[in-house]
Amino acid sequence: MATLHPTTNPNVRIDRVDVLSDSWYTLRRVDFGYRDRHGTWSSHQREAYDRGNGATILLIDWSRRTVLLTRQFRIPAYLNGHVDGMLIETAAGLLDQDDAATAIRREAIEETGYNVREVTPLFELFMSPGSVTERVAFFVGEYTTEDRVGQGGGLVEEGEDIEVIEVDLDEALHYVDDGRIVDGKTVLLLQWARLNDPEKVGGSVC
Repeated sequence: MATLHPTTNPNVRIDRVDVLSDSWYTLRRVDFGYRDRHGTWSSHQREAYDRGNGATILLIDWSRRTVLLTRQFRIPAYLNGHVDGMLIETAAGLLDQDDAATAIRREAIEETGYNVREVTPLFELFMSPGSVTERVAFFVGEYTTEDRVGQGGGLVEEGEDIEVIEVDLDEALHYVDDGRIVDGKTVLLLQWARLNDPEKVGGSVC
């Protein structure tokens, strides 16, 4: 969760924090002072949505050049003009009380049914820093057909209805190019795979 009154930046002064909504996650309004690079202080008010931090993983079989992705309905995308709200994504989820590596292994099994043997951390990014506090940890992990331990599909009790799809890597990259994949985290991980493809750079990358 986000720190409500951080003190590490001497040019920022948190004056007031009000909770506007605490139904699903937490929406806060923050009044703060900011000293610009010329030394002038000014007052600001912003809203920040706190849903905790998350993790995502590109599950890839380099030997067969395939990736495991998911497809599920996303109401925010649907409300903002996506034709049906069904987004193709990499497996992902919130950390809850786990570290990022533990959380993404859990999410991989829940969503895809595959038990990831080893996960490699890539980077951590703020995906929408203008309004959302979430920091996402990105991973890559190799899988084989023998690693499947369940059907995946998400947790029914959480209302999840996730379709697992296995796609050729080059086809998935084509989905990015033609707009069938529009999820930011997924695009980033597939572009990472494009840049680190062992057929092009040589050797193993995981």
